[in-house]
Amino acid sequence: MTGPWVATEMLHRGAEAVVHAGSWMGRSAILKQREPRTWRHPDLDARLTKSRMSAEVRLLHRLHLKGSPVPELLAVDASAGWMVTSRVPGGPLFEHLRAGGDPSMFEDLGAIIRTIHEAGISHGDLTTHNILWDDKEGLSIIDFGLSQITEDLEPMGLDLQVLNECLKASHPSIEGAIDRVVSGYLSKGGVDVVARFNDIRGRVRYHG
Repeated sequence: MTGPWVATEMLHRGAEAVVHAGSWMGRSAILKQREPRTWRHPDLDARLTKSRMSAEVRLLHRLHLKGSPVPELLAVDASAGWMVTSRVPGGPLFEHLRAGGDPSMFEDLGAIIRTIHEAGISHGDLTTHNILWDDKEGLSIIDFGLSQITEDLEPMGLDLQVLNECLKASHPSIEGAIDRVVSGYLSKGGVDVVARFNDIRGRVRYHG
């Protein structure tokens, strides 16, 4: 990719996309480029890439308009499979917590998750790697590649369960972490989503 984009470093290469840091028209930015899936027919791969990128763009635009702490969309070419967003400040919450950082933001995190769900969006991969923390700006949510527009309680409850499993596995020394997240979530409503989360958690325990 050329033009107003200037790359500085590759941040991540995942199964679906490569993420670079750089600048867009002089503004600190992130480029997400979806990788071709060589095992799929090229026409099918192109259609899926365009569809998924377009969906992610709609989600980000909706959340940005609502004032949610998510990256701002700066440019996109869904057919080519790339998008540029603003680079939000901070680093992964995972690293902050692993370094012994103050975990007092969990109630705020719960409230933010609720505002995303209120917008009719489930995240799909809500781990502490996809939540950023900055000492001045606070929390931000990134990577909406697996998100969906939905009014269904199940994917919203699953967001909380994914975060619950992440907190237990990656940050076991922080007592009551998910309870604090849920407390913040309920401060904005969402009793039905929390009930579904508790149902999912019960199912996991039963089958585990």
